[in-house]
Amino acid sequence: MKIALVTDLHFGARNDNHKVAAFQKKFYDDVFFPYIDEHEINTVVDLGDTFDRRKFISYTSLKAAKEMFFEPLKKRQTILHVIVGNHDITYKNTLEVNSINLLLDSYSNIFEYSKPAEINIDGLDILLVPWICKDNEEQTWGMINTTKAHVCFGHLELTGFEMYRGMPNYEGCNPRAFEKFDQVYSGHFHHRSTSGNITYLGTAYEMTWSCYDDLKGFHVYDTATRALTFIPNPYILFYKLFYDDTNLTYEDLNEMNLDALADSYVKLVIKEKNNPVMFDMLINGIEDVNPIHLQVVDDHLNLNLEDDDDIIDEAEDTLTILDGYIENLDIKSDKKELKVLMHDLYNEALSIE
Repeated sequence: MKIALVTDLHFGARNDNHKVAAFQKKFYDDVFFPYIDEHEINTVVDLGDTFDRRKFISYTSLKAAKEMFFEPLKKRQTILHVIVGNHDITYKNTLEVNSINLLLDSYSNIFEYSKPAEINIDGLDILLVPWICKDNEEQTWGMINTTKAHVCFGHLELTGFEMYRGMPNYEGCNPRAFEKFDQVYSGHFHHRSTSGNITYLGTAYEMTWSCYDDLKGFHVYDTATRALTFIPNPYILFYKLFYDDTNLTYEDLNEMNLDALADSYVKLVIKEKNNPVMFDMLINGIEDVNPIHLQVVDDHLNLNLEDDDDIIDEAEDTLTILDGYIENLDIKSDKKELKVLMHDLYNEALSIE
Protein backbone atom coordinates (compact mmCIF):
# COMPACT_ATOMS: atom_id res chain seq x y z
CA MET A 1 0.00 0.00 0.00
CA LYS A 2 1.23 3.49 -0.83
CA ILE A 3 0.68 6.50 1.40
CA ALA A 4 1.35 10.16 0.67
CA LEU A 5 3.61 12.09 3.05
CA VAL A 6 3.35 15.88 3.32
CA THR A 7 4.72 18.26 5.91
CA ASP A 8 5.10 21.92 6.83
CA LEU A 9 2.12 23.03 4.76
CA HIS A 10 1.94 26.35 6.65
CA PHE A 11 -1.55 27.43 5.66
CA GLY A 12 -1.80 31.17 6.27
CA ALA A 13 1.87 31.73 5.42
CA ARG A 14 3.39 35.18 4.94
CA ASN A 15 0.79 37.01 7.00
CA ASP A 16 -2.15 35.31 5.32
CA ASN A 17 -1.09 36.49 1.89
CA HIS A 18 -3.85 35.48 -0.53
CA LYS A 19 -1.45 35.22 -3.49
CA VAL A 20 0.74 32.80 -1.55
CA ALA A 21 -2.41 30.80 -0.78
CA ALA A 22 -3.20 30.75 -4.51
CA PHE A 23 0.34 29.51 -5.17
CA GLN A 24 -0.16 26.72 -2.64
CA LYS A 25 -3.47 25.82 -4.25
CA LYS A 26 -1.78 25.29 -7.62
CA PHE A 27 0.33 22.56 -6.05
CA TYR A 28 -2.71 20.72 -4.71
CA ASP A 29 -4.83 21.19 -7.84
CA ASP A 30 -2.15 20.37 -10.41
CA VAL A 31 0.32 18.09 -8.62
CA PHE A 32 -0.83 16.51 -5.37
CA PHE A 33 -4.43 15.47 -6.00
CA PRO A 34 -3.93 14.38 -9.63
CA TYR A 35 -1.10 12.12 -8.45
CA ILE A 36 -2.98 10.49 -5.57
CA ASP A 37 -6.04 10.03 -7.79
CA GLU A 38 -4.00 8.37 -10.53
CA HIS A 39 -2.27 6.05 -8.07
CA GLU A 40 -5.39 5.44 -5.94
CA ILE A 41 -3.76 6.62 -2.71
CA ASN A 42 -6.32 6.83 0.08
CA THR A 43 -4.09 7.55 3.10
CA VAL A 44 -2.10 10.72 3.77
CA VAL A 45 0.21 11.48 6.70
CA ASP A 46 0.89 15.13 7.53
CA LEU A 47 4.09 15.46 9.59
CA GLY A 48 3.28 18.76 11.28
CA ASP A 49 3.19 22.55 10.98
CA THR A 50 -0.06 22.38 9.06
CA PHE A 51 -0.91 25.96 9.98
CA ASP A 52 1.53 28.84 10.02
CA ARG A 53 0.41 30.97 12.96
CA ARG A 54 0.76 29.66 16.48
CA LYS A 55 -2.00 31.70 18.11
CA PHE A 56 -4.58 32.51 15.45
CA ILE A 57 -5.59 32.13 11.81
CA SER A 58 -7.63 34.47 9.64
CA TYR A 59 -10.98 33.30 8.34
CA THR A 60 -9.79 33.72 4.75
CA SER A 61 -6.75 31.49 5.32
CA LEU A 62 -8.83 28.82 7.04
CA LYS A 63 -11.39 28.92 4.23
CA ALA A 64 -8.62 28.63 1.63
CA ALA A 65 -6.98 25.72 3.48
CA LYS A 66 -10.25 23.84 3.67
CA GLU A 67 -11.07 24.43 0.02
CA MET A 68 -7.64 23.46 -1.32
CA PHE A 69 -6.77 20.54 0.97
CA PHE A 70 -9.15 19.33 3.67
CA GLU A 71 -12.41 19.32 1.69
CA PRO A 72 -10.90 17.53 -1.34
CA LEU A 73 -9.56 14.85 1.02
CA LYS A 74 -12.97 14.51 2.66
CA LYS A 75 -14.68 14.27 -0.75
CA ARG A 76 -12.32 11.44 -1.70
CA GLN A 77 -12.85 9.75 1.70
CA THR A 78 -9.08 9.87 2.15
CA ILE A 79 -7.75 9.22 5.65
CA LEU A 80 -5.48 12.01 6.97
CA HIS A 81 -3.21 11.43 9.95
CA VAL A 82 -1.93 14.77 11.28
CA ILE A 83 1.04 15.03 13.62
CA VAL A 84 1.03 18.23 15.68
CA GLY A 85 4.05 20.45 14.99
CA ASN A 86 5.46 23.44 16.84
CA HIS A 87 3.60 25.92 14.60
CA ASP A 88 0.33 24.18 15.45
CA ILE A 89 0.53 24.90 19.20
CA THR A 90 -0.19 28.03 21.22
CA TYR A 91 2.08 27.31 24.18
CA LYS A 92 5.66 26.10 23.94
CA ASN A 93 5.49 23.72 26.91
CA THR A 94 2.32 21.81 25.96
CA LEU A 95 0.47 20.53 22.88
CA GLU A 96 -2.90 20.52 24.61
CA VAL A 97 -4.10 23.66 22.80
CA ASN A 98 -3.46 23.07 19.11
CA SER A 99 -4.95 24.24 15.84
CA ILE A 100 -5.50 20.74 14.44
CA ASN A 101 -7.83 19.73 17.25
CA LEU A 102 -9.64 23.06 17.37
CA LEU A 103 -10.06 23.74 13.65
CA LEU A 104 -10.44 20.27 12.13
CA ASP A 105 -12.37 18.29 14.74
CA SER A 106 -15.49 18.20 12.53
CA TYR A 107 -13.74 16.04 9.91
CA SER A 108 -14.37 12.34 10.51
CA ASN A 109 -11.52 11.38 8.14
CA ILE A 110 -8.87 13.37 10.06
CA PHE A 111 -6.97 11.93 13.03
CA GLU A 112 -4.91 14.28 15.21
CA TYR A 113 -1.81 13.22 17.17
CA SER A 114 -0.79 15.56 19.95
CA LYS A 115 0.64 12.61 21.86
CA PRO A 116 3.03 9.92 20.60
CA ALA A 117 1.11 6.97 19.20
CA GLU A 118 1.61 3.72 17.34
CA ILE A 119 -0.54 3.16 14.27
CA ASN A 120 -0.69 0.28 11.84
CA ILE A 121 -1.07 0.93 8.12
CA ASP A 122 -1.38 -2.12 5.89
CA GLY A 123 0.35 -4.33 8.44
CA LEU A 124 3.23 -1.91 9.09
CA ASP A 125 3.66 -0.54 12.61
CA ILE A 126 4.60 3.16 12.62
CA LEU A 127 5.43 5.35 15.61
CA LEU A 128 4.10 8.90 15.29
CA VAL A 129 6.01 11.51 17.30
CA PRO A 130 4.61 15.05 17.59
CA TRP A 131 6.66 18.08 18.63
CA ILE A 132 8.56 17.18 21.82
CA CYS A 133 8.09 19.64 24.69
CA LYS A 134 8.14 19.67 28.47
CA ASP A 135 4.61 18.34 28.84
CA ASN A 136 5.05 15.23 26.66
CA GLU A 137 8.80 14.65 26.92
CA GLU A 138 8.68 11.76 29.41
CA GLN A 139 5.87 9.95 27.59
CA THR A 140 7.53 10.46 24.20
CA TRP A 141 10.92 9.07 25.17
CA GLY A 142 9.20 6.22 26.97
CA MET A 143 7.43 5.21 23.75
CA ILE A 144 10.54 5.70 21.63
CA ASN A 145 12.49 3.36 23.90
CA THR A 146 9.81 0.67 24.16
CA THR A 147 8.09 0.64 20.76
CA LYS A 148 8.45 -2.38 18.52
CA ALA A 149 7.89 -0.25 15.41
CA HIS A 150 10.80 -0.02 13.00
CA VAL A 151 9.49 3.10 11.25
CA CYS A 152 9.00 6.52 12.81
CA PHE A 153 7.19 9.58 11.46
CA GLY A 154 7.62 12.77 13.47
CA HIS A 155 8.05 16.50 13.78
CA LEU A 156 11.54 16.49 15.23
CA GLU A 157 14.30 18.96 15.96
CA LEU A 158 17.57 17.08 15.49
CA THR A 159 21.09 18.45 15.53
CA GLY A 160 23.27 18.37 12.44
CA PHE A 161 20.52 18.75 9.85
CA GLU A 162 19.89 21.84 7.74
CA MET A 163 16.84 23.94 8.62
CA TYR A 164 17.13 25.59 5.22
CA ARG A 165 19.79 24.91 2.61
CA GLY A 166 23.06 26.20 4.08
CA MET A 167 21.59 26.78 7.56
CA PRO A 168 22.59 23.90 9.91
CA ASN A 169 20.77 23.34 13.19
CA TYR A 170 22.73 23.07 16.42
CA GLU A 171 19.85 22.68 18.87
CA GLY A 172 17.50 19.85 19.81
CA CYS A 173 17.99 16.11 20.13
CA ASN A 174 20.94 13.99 19.13
CA PRO A 175 19.99 11.89 16.07
CA ARG A 176 21.48 8.85 17.81
CA ALA A 177 18.36 8.78 20.00
CA PHE A 178 16.51 7.41 16.95
CA GLU A 179 19.10 4.89 15.77
CA LYS A 180 16.88 1.94 16.79
CA PHE A 181 14.55 2.69 13.86
CA ASP A 182 15.20 1.46 10.34
CA GLN A 183 13.63 4.62 8.92
CA VAL A 184 12.81 8.00 10.42
CA TYR A 185 10.92 10.60 8.41
CA SER A 186 10.41 14.06 9.83
CA GLY A 187 8.91 17.44 9.24
CA HIS A 188 10.03 20.76 10.82
CA PHE A 189 13.11 21.64 8.74
CA HIS A 190 12.17 23.04 5.33
CA HIS A 191 15.16 21.63 3.45
CA ARG A 192 14.98 18.05 2.20
CA SER A 193 17.97 16.03 3.41
CA THR A 194 19.04 12.56 4.54
CA SER A 195 21.69 11.34 6.95
CA GLY A 196 21.85 7.70 7.95
CA ASN A 197 18.39 6.38 8.76
CA ILE A 198 16.85 9.87 9.10
CA THR A 199 15.23 11.90 6.33
CA TYR A 200 13.76 15.37 6.56
CA LEU A 201 11.06 15.57 3.90
CA GLY A 202 11.13 19.35 3.40
CA THR A 203 8.27 21.60 2.38
CA ALA A 204 5.92 20.94 -0.52
CA TYR A 205 6.38 24.45 -1.92
CA GLU A 206 8.50 27.59 -1.57
CA MET A 207 7.48 30.08 1.13
CA THR A 208 10.52 32.26 1.95
CA TRP A 209 13.70 33.35 0.18
CA SER A 210 15.52 30.59 2.07
CA CYS A 211 13.55 28.18 -0.14
CA TYR A 212 15.01 29.73 -3.28
CA ASP A 213 16.37 27.17 -5.76
CA ASP A 214 15.64 24.34 -3.31
CA LEU A 215 13.59 21.60 -4.98
CA LYS A 216 10.19 21.13 -3.35
CA GLY A 217 7.49 18.48 -3.50
CA PHE A 218 5.92 15.61 -1.57
CA HIS A 219 6.73 11.95 -1.00
CA VAL A 220 5.04 8.60 -1.44
CA TYR A 221 5.92 5.79 0.95
CA ASP A 222 5.36 2.14 0.06
CA THR A 223 4.48 0.12 3.17
CA ALA A 224 5.36 -3.16 1.44
CA THR A 225 8.81 -2.28 0.08
CA ARG A 226 9.46 0.65 2.48
CA ALA A 227 10.67 2.66 -0.50
CA LEU A 228 10.29 6.44 -0.55
CA THR A 229 9.51 8.21 -3.82
CA PHE A 230 9.85 11.97 -4.28
CA ILE A 231 7.24 13.78 -6.39
CA PRO A 232 8.58 17.22 -7.39
CA ASN A 233 6.56 20.42 -7.39
CA PRO A 234 7.39 22.36 -10.60
CA TYR A 235 5.99 25.70 -9.43
CA ILE A 236 8.30 28.52 -8.33
CA LEU A 237 7.47 31.49 -6.09
CA PHE A 238 10.91 33.16 -5.86
CA TYR A 239 12.87 34.40 -8.85
CA LYS A 240 16.29 36.04 -9.05
CA LEU A 241 17.38 38.09 -12.05
CA PHE A 242 20.70 39.76 -12.80
CA TYR A 243 20.81 43.07 -14.62
CA ASP A 244 23.83 43.98 -16.73
CA ASP A 245 23.27 46.35 -19.64
CA THR A 246 26.89 46.30 -20.84
CA ASN A 247 25.92 44.29 -23.91
CA LEU A 248 22.14 44.49 -23.58
CA THR A 249 20.14 45.89 -26.50
CA TYR A 250 16.61 47.27 -26.64
CA GLU A 251 15.73 44.33 -28.86
CA ASP A 252 16.92 41.90 -26.17
CA LEU A 253 14.84 43.76 -23.62
CA ASN A 254 11.69 43.69 -25.75
CA GLU A 255 12.06 39.95 -26.33
CA MET A 256 12.20 39.14 -22.61
CA ASN A 257 9.22 37.07 -21.46
CA LEU A 258 8.46 38.14 -17.91
CA ASP A 259 5.11 36.37 -17.54
CA ALA A 260 6.54 33.79 -15.13
CA LEU A 261 7.20 36.59 -12.61
CA ALA A 262 3.49 37.26 -12.11
CA ASP A 263 2.33 36.68 -8.52
CA SER A 264 5.86 35.89 -7.40
CA TYR A 265 8.72 37.38 -5.39
CA VAL A 266 11.44 38.86 -7.56
CA LYS A 267 14.97 39.88 -6.62
CA LEU A 268 16.73 41.97 -9.28
CA VAL A 269 20.50 42.17 -8.72
CA ILE A 270 22.22 45.06 -10.49
CA LYS A 271 25.65 44.15 -11.83
CA GLU A 272 26.12 47.00 -14.29
CA LYS A 273 23.67 49.86 -14.87
CA ASN A 274 24.85 52.32 -17.53
CA ASN A 275 21.54 53.02 -19.25
CA PRO A 276 18.84 54.38 -16.87
CA VAL A 277 16.19 54.34 -19.61
CA MET A 278 16.79 50.67 -20.35
CA PHE A 279 16.75 49.85 -16.63
CA ASP A 280 13.43 51.68 -16.15
CA MET A 281 11.98 49.74 -19.06
CA LEU A 282 12.86 46.47 -17.36
CA ILE A 283 11.44 47.62 -14.03
CA ASN A 284 8.21 48.70 -15.74
CA GLY A 285 8.04 45.37 -17.55
CA ILE A 286 8.37 43.43 -14.31
CA GLU A 287 5.81 45.61 -12.53
CA ASP A 288 3.37 45.20 -15.43
CA VAL A 289 3.10 41.45 -14.77
CA ASN A 290 2.23 42.25 -11.14
CA PRO A 291 4.70 40.39 -8.91
CA ILE A 292 3.90 40.09 -5.21
CA HIS A 293 7.10 41.93 -4.36
CA LEU A 294 10.05 43.31 -6.33
CA GLN A 295 13.36 43.87 -4.55
CA VAL A 296 16.23 45.64 -6.28
CA VAL A 297 19.71 44.80 -4.99
CA ASP A 298 22.50 47.12 -6.07
CA ASP A 299 25.72 45.13 -6.42
CA HIS A 300 27.91 48.22 -6.87
CA LEU A 301 29.86 47.24 -3.74
CA ASN A 302 31.18 44.18 -5.61
CA LEU A 303 29.15 41.72 -3.57
CA ASN A 304 29.48 39.40 -6.57
CA LEU A 305 26.22 37.57 -5.95
CA GLU A 306 26.65 35.65 -9.17
CA ASP A 307 25.54 32.18 -8.25
CA ASP A 308 22.63 30.72 -6.35
CA ASP A 309 24.69 29.70 -3.33
CA ASP A 310 25.66 33.32 -2.66
CA ILE A 311 22.06 34.27 -1.99
CA ILE A 312 21.66 31.34 0.39
CA ASP A 313 24.95 32.17 2.10
CA GLU A 314 23.55 35.58 3.04
CA ALA A 315 21.16 33.83 5.41
CA GLU A 316 23.84 31.50 6.74
CA ASP A 317 26.17 34.42 7.45
CA THR A 318 23.45 36.26 9.34
CA LEU A 319 23.04 33.42 11.83
CA THR A 320 26.78 32.96 12.08
CA ILE A 321 27.19 36.64 12.92
CA LEU A 322 24.42 36.48 15.51
CA ASP A 323 25.92 33.41 17.16
CA GLY A 324 29.37 34.98 17.23
CA TYR A 325 28.05 38.21 18.71
CA ILE A 326 26.19 36.36 21.47
CA GLU A 327 29.22 34.19 22.22
CA ASN A 328 31.32 37.32 22.82
CA LEU A 329 28.79 39.00 25.11
CA ASP A 330 29.89 39.45 28.72
CA ILE A 331 26.65 38.25 30.33
CA LYS A 332 25.63 35.71 32.93
CA SER A 333 22.52 34.60 31.05
CA ASP A 334 22.38 31.26 29.26
CA LYS A 335 23.94 31.97 25.88
CA LYS A 336 22.52 28.77 24.41
CA GLU A 337 18.95 29.87 25.19
CA LEU A 338 19.67 33.31 23.75
CA LYS A 339 20.96 31.76 20.52
CA VAL A 340 17.82 29.62 20.24
CA LEU A 341 15.67 32.71 20.75
CA MET A 342 17.56 34.67 18.07
CA HIS A 343 17.29 31.74 15.63
CA ASP A 344 13.52 31.59 16.24
CA LEU A 345 13.17 35.34 15.72
CA TYR A 346 15.25 35.19 12.54
CA ASN A 347 13.17 32.35 11.08
CA GLU A 348 9.94 34.19 11.87
CA ALA A 349 11.33 37.37 10.29
CA LEU A 350 11.85 35.45 7.04
CA SER A 351 8.08 35.05 6.68
CA ILE A 352 7.18 38.68 7.34
CA GLU A 353 6.13 40.76 4.35
